[in-house]
Amino acid sequence: MNVPFLFISGPEIFVVLLIVVMLFGADKIPEIARGLGKGMRQVKDATNEIKREINESAQKQGIDTDLVSDINKQVNEVKDNIDDLTGPIKRNM
Repeated sequence: MNVPFLFISGPEIFVVLLIVVMLFGADKIPEIARGLGKGMRQVKDATNEIKREINESAQKQGIDTDLVSDINKQVNEVKDNIDDLTGPIKRNM
C-alpha cells in the first residue's frame, strides 16, 4: 500500500524543496534544519515534562495511572481470541 505523506507526492516535494533552496539558499538550509530540530526537541521535552507532572499528581491523589495499559491488554486479549476463532481467515485492511 503506497500512501503519500500528508497527501504530497514526489514531484510536489521536489517543487517545495526547490522553492526553499531559491528563497534561503543552499548554505542556510542546514541552519534552518538545526533550528527546526531544536524546536521540535523543546516541544517534545515540554510534552514529556507535562506528562510526568500529570502522572506524579495523579499518583499523589491515588488515581490509577495504569488504566490505559489495562485497557490495551484487554483489547489485545480480545483480538487474540478473535484470531483463534477465525483460524486461517485473515482480516483485510
